[in-house]
Amino acid sequence: MISVTEAKHIIRANATALAPVTIPLQQALGRVLAADVFALTDIPSFHQSAMDGYALSFAGFQLHKTLTIQGEVPAGEPELFTLNGNQAMRIFTGAAVPAGADTVVMQEKVQVTDGQLHILDEQLKAGLNVRPTGSEIKAGELVLSKGQKLTPAAIGFLATTGVAEVSVYPTPVMSIIVTGNELQQPGNALLHGQVYECNSFQLRAALQQLQIEDVPVFEAKDDPQTVKDILQNALDNSDVVLLTGGVSVGNYDFVPEAAAACGVTTLFHKLKQRPGKPLFVGKKENKWVFGLPGNPSSVLTCFYEFVVPALEQLMQLPPFLKTIKAPLAKAYSKTALLTFFLKGYYDGKSVVPLDAQESYRLRSFAMANCLLCLPEEKMDFKEGEEIEVHLIPE
Repeated sequence: MISVTEAKHIIRANATALAPVTIPLQQALGRVLAADVFALTDIPSFHQSAMDGYALSFAGFQLHKTLTIQGEVPAGEPELFTLNGNQAMRIFTGAAVPAGADTVVMQEKVQVTDGQLHILDEQLKAGLNVRPTGSEIKAGELVLSKGQKLTPAAIGFLATTGVAEVSVYPTPVMSIIVTGNELQQPGNALLHGQVYECNSFQLRAALQQLQIEDVPVFEAKDDPQTVKDILQNALDNSDVVLLTGGVSVGNYDFVPEAAAACGVTTLFHKLKQRPGKPLFVGKKENKWVFGLPGNPSSVLTCFYEFVVPALEQLMQLPPFLKTIKAPLAKAYSKTALLTFFLKGYYDGKSVVPLDAQESYRLRSFAMANCLLCLPEEKMDFKEGEEIEVHLIPE
């Protein structure tokens, strides 16, 4: 067995980013930019009115005081207008300011009489209510940097600069294989000795939070040839394969054997941790195989702690689980010199280990919003002692 620290180092050392792809901007939410994006033009590309009002030359207004209104310019009007110093134009928000004008006075601060504009704004100054050309960004300037995760606002910003598609790191193609003769699908009646299969449900849901969708699920009975055949098919069509069950040392645990038969090189098998001690991780060229234990809490814990770091590097994502330090709400003593990952609840001030920590029990995990990470070498933790906490996204 190796330590949790060693295992995570091995994953980081072996995981490299997937080759970038170019996709439409509408599909880029949550993806990470694989290249810098630069502005192709000034934004706005013309002097733009920030208000409904009247465009004018400030110097002309100071000279003439009363200005003659020369038509209007709505937003999107392609015609180019020019004003003399004694003229003004009705203008609307977003419209191009006519040549010769440099200021917009709000419509609420004027009086119009017989086509003449009388300005009542004593605070009016040159340039007021005009968005200068390139005030958002200038041609050639950096819009967004490589490595930035695309939020709704970032996508909107890219769209304002005219970007229609972006180079991003793709989501990996993934498959899930659930092993075990005892598994029954929810909705069907349980026979004696059967349990409902839940691991594929929780794994697919967790992957959806990472925007990895449409992950196929395969069922494999406890037979070495069956497991091998299904795994080989998954490897042929996936970047990452998650298996649940069949990784321990029982007579029906065939995942490590099947992985070897498929040409998968073992990176590690079995960790000094609880839950999830039998975890198997291997690679075949650039394809990953994670053999997760069968117990539901072990599956989800190993997914968060080991699968997610690999996916983060493949997709170049920022950390999915935020790590903080928080005081224990009550004392806790471990029962073995292993790293413990405990289902817990963090209330913003302190963290408490929940009841029902057994690896087969999901009720407490359903209530948890974090995992407590208790290091291998220490057994006893006092109330109020600060520990490492991994916050689980909702």
